[in-house]
Amino acid sequence: RMATYERETFVAAPFEDVWEFHSTVAGLDALTPGWMRLRVESVTGPDGESLPEGATLDAGSEIRMSVRPFGVGPRQSWTAVVEERREGEGVAFFRDIARDGPFERWAHSHVFHAEDGGTRIRDRVEYAFPTPAGPLAAALSGPGFDAFFRYRHWKTRSLLESADLTW
Repeated sequence: RMATYERETFVAAPFEDVWEFHSTVAGLDALTPGWMRLRVESVTGPDGESLPEGATLDAGSEIRMSVRPFGVGPRQSWTAVVEERREGEGVAFFRDIARDGPFERWAHSHVFHAEDGGTRIRDRVEYAFPTPAGPLAAALSGPGFDAFFRYRHWKTRSLLESADLTW
């Protein structure tokens, strides 16, 4: 059974800064709560070559990572692939899917709109838990899922609404 989660927030920061921040692995790392114990194993571009730190994650880029929620149990591998990426005047979008990982299905759409001198961010995740659900799925189910995205949106605001853009 597929489930859907959506969260939207306004960031009082320029569209270009918010889009750039979310277009790199540094942004992913900064927005992942510490309790996830994220480790980025490798990042490759659409050509299969390793991407340098700070490079834009274009369509076809692949991020191999592992997580160990709350430091419990073995590390769980997760491979995310940027399936699609589009940018226009005041609007941008990218979608990543899990090629493998702790979810049976995971498709995360990130939408950005310039609005009133800032940026509106919308996350939409379509997902299915495996049977039986592992530790990550359990950690992200119910209130944990909402807490994870609340943290991401709060962290985006706290990093980008300040004058210090050294994420």
